[in-house]
Amino acid sequence: MARFKRLQVLNTMVETGLVPVFYSPELEVAKAVAGSCVAGGCPILEFTNRGDHAWEVFSALEKHCAKAHPHLVLGVGSVVDPGTASLYINCGASFVVGPVLNADVARACNRRKVAYAPGCGSASEVSQAEELGCEIVKVFPGESVGGPTFVKSVLGPCPWSSLMPTGGVDATAESLKAWFGAGVVCVGMGSNLITQSLIKAGDYKGLAAKIAETMALINSIRGGK
Repeated sequence: MARFKRLQVLNTMVETGLVPVFYSPELEVAKAVAGSCVAGGCPILEFTNRGDHAWEVFSALEKHCAKAHPHLVLGVGSVVDPGTASLYINCGASFVVGPVLNADVARACNRRKVAYAPGCGSASEVSQAEELGCEIVKVFPGESVGGPTFVKSVLGPCPWSSLMPTGGVDATAESLKAWFGAGVVCVGMGSNLITQSLIKAGDYKGLAAKIAETMALINSIRGGK
């Protein structure tokens, strides 16, 4: 069962403006990254379903966070089918993200009142996701489908849409200004934020500092909102 209600999760995404995206088959590494998010002031983390037995790592990580970081919202990414969504929801996922839109995943998440952010690359897909109850829609792959220009084009006729790009978002002022200037409500950021160099070096203090710096940059770009 999710530790956070859907409205809490969605509000956290919007208020924070950043969803760090990460995967490791090593539980201790995942714990350290979660700790870095908290230390850097980011209260949310997406753990992606990318490796064998990834759900077991996630389950152990969620149990750890429930005790060590009770205010950290932990969700799962790279989910493409309802069975996998249900598995992670039963392991405590507070939100589900996917690279594609799947109506059955949306229904599974809705039954449990869990936020679902599917990957969409066209205005029609965004509209379909919203019809299925998705409040925040992931733009993926962000850079490949048109970047900030795509976001502006969608929000022109559909200003009610809430979009979160992943893929092509860098932890730089130039990149973040372009995306937030286009009208996104938050951004998903993986290896450009949680870099392999920091992970390999075990520099989790450095990772926390990078997350804090990125959070401050986003806050500044959004005018302190």
